[in-house]
Amino acid sequence: MTNSQLKQTLSQFMDQVWNQGNYDQIPKFVAPQYEIKNDPGDQWNGQVIDHETFKVRVAYSRNAFPDLNFAIEEMVAEDNCVAASWIMSGTHEGDLPQLPATGRRFSITGITIYYFEDGKVSGHWQAFDQLGFLSQIQFRA
Repeated sequence: MTNSQLKQTLSQFMDQVWNQGNYDQIPKFVAPQYEIKNDPGDQWNGQVIDHETFKVRVAYSRNAFPDLNFAIEEMVAEDNCVAASWIMSGTHEGDLPQLPATGRRFSITGITIYYFEDGKVSGHWQAFDQLGFLSQIQFRA
């Protein structure tokens, strides 16, 4: 795939799967084996997951944040990788382990490097503003 095609595929993946929750689109965009190389706070961090587990992972986030939205700010593509900076926003309406729902809105920034194999997203490495998230939902440990 060209760099332009990689960016287009990533944009569609983020919109269809993460923003809209179209789980039936996972096989179209996600490789059969997806590696979460680094994603602090993700319960699947460091694991290789299949399509069914990927669906559970997306549902886990969308249950906590039903209006979850990733707005991609910039993308850079090279060698079957796309680095994307984004703004994630939503409302914390569902409980997470050790983090009960607050009903508060948040908007944070992050960056993810997505890896591609055979035209599908095959893994990622991610960093984001966890402290900003916790302060916006006014979580107190």
